[in-house]
Amino acid sequence: MKKTFKKMMGLALIAVMLVTTLVACSSTETGKNENDKVVADLTTDVVVIGSGGAGLAAAIEAKDAGKSVIVVEKMPMVGGNTLRATGGLNAAGTSSQAALGIEDSPESHYEDTMKGGYYKNDPELVNILAENAADAVEWLIGLGADLSDVGRMAGASQNRSHRPTGGAPVGAHLVSVLRDSALEKGIEILTQTTATEILLEDGSVVGIIATDKDNKEFTINSETVIIATGGFGANTTMFAEYDPSLTGFGSTNHPGATGDGIAMALKIGAALVDIEEIQTHPTVVPSNGYMITEAVRGNGAILINRDGERFVNELGTRDVVSEATLDQEGSTAFLFFDEGVRESLSAINGYVESGLTIQGDTLEALALEAGINLENLEATVEAYNNAVQEGVDSTFGRDDLPRSLENSQFYVIEVGPAVHHTMGGLKINEKAEVLDEAGNPIVGLFAAGEVTGGIHGGNRLGANALTDLIVFGRIAGINASK
Repeated sequence: MKKTFKKMMGLALIAVMLVTTLVACSSTETGKNENDKVVADLTTDVVVIGSGGAGLAAAIEAKDAGKSVIVVEKMPMVGGNTLRATGGLNAAGTSSQAALGIEDSPESHYEDTMKGGYYKNDPELVNILAENAADAVEWLIGLGADLSDVGRMAGASQNRSHRPTGGAPVGAHLVSVLRDSALEKGIEILTQTTATEILLEDGSVVGIIATDKDNKEFTINSETVIIATGGFGANTTMFAEYDPSLTGFGSTNHPGATGDGIAMALKIGAALVDIEEIQTHPTVVPSNGYMITEAVRGNGAILINRDGERFVNELGTRDVVSEATLDQEGSTAFLFFDEGVRESLSAINGYVESGLTIQGDTLEALALEAGINLENLEATVEAYNNAVQEGVDSTFGRDDLPRSLENSQFYVIEVGPAVHHTMGGLKINEKAEVLDEAGNPIVGLFAAGEVTGGIHGGNRLGANALTDLIVFGRIAGINASK
């Protein structure tokens, strides 16, 4: 891989969609965070480490099963990387798809996921993901989520990426819904509280040791522990250790994604799987690490280089598109789209308002402003629009061509790859139990979300992360309650 873009990205770990995040989390701890008075040991039935989508889903299911639940979160707010999810949640056979006349099946979702992961995935876990995804969507809708818009992400054979009306960002919305539900149910959420050790006695989990915001140590005694701490995409040392080619890469992850849950579980004998499988996201703004959702390409945008030419199937898997981008001059490319694409996806408005786009009323004006070869750009756009009209992209084999690029306002965003998702992690079974090196469950220990491995194999499909979080978060909560 080329180093130019890596140096541009540096080690920056920025707060993506800061305004959305702050709005989503402004009242997270109201009446529930006991940090100011946590000095004594606590006791609960279930303790959840991490408050992203997986942790909150697990906590809600455990509470609904009649258990007392405490959630600990080291960051000042709930949400984790889930807050940064933009594109959607993959599921097949949902009420939202039916309302839009979309025919899909869990079998198709399963095959797309296995193929996208190069069949390195654990088939049993992928089957659970696909078979339970639609129920996860309906469960979220029942909690108050808006998942009425359905689009397509790279690697999917059908439109199955669920998101709010108009294609609005999905992550902060889901965190808000889950957080509100958790607080309404009386679940105790301790932010600025860091789990440091998982306690094991006679082979069974008996709680955790944690520190509060003043670094005061205390114990939470519990019958079960659910690890939902996310991956290690913000730990530059850790991801470079497992994949040296990523040395110097930036990250799209929030600063708390440092692999803490993996480290704690390893100390009590947990097994890992696919730990070296680390995904880069191909469309990240090089100057600040701002991730541009894959849904922009899914809704019709194309990728061009400085010569104004397409160079890849824009809906290829993330690793393929990332590698192709690194092969271009400057190791970056331009995401090109028109007003029609912008109108189809409200998330784009945030990019425009944040000053991430270069735009022009004509292709000539845009090319001049962005330093792109005009003659080639015009030929590229004409060829692509002809492919849309014919329904066949004979050049790169893109099979989803939703719209021509011909509306009056044109846009580009300079993009390149950054570390995005860690597919490997703790090895779990179908009950979300964490397994030891011998393949046996560690009694009382469960895990869900990006902290686990085996589901995505060698490459995660866009919009499968949220599916993973909710499906296996719920499974962990239900089984921890038993």
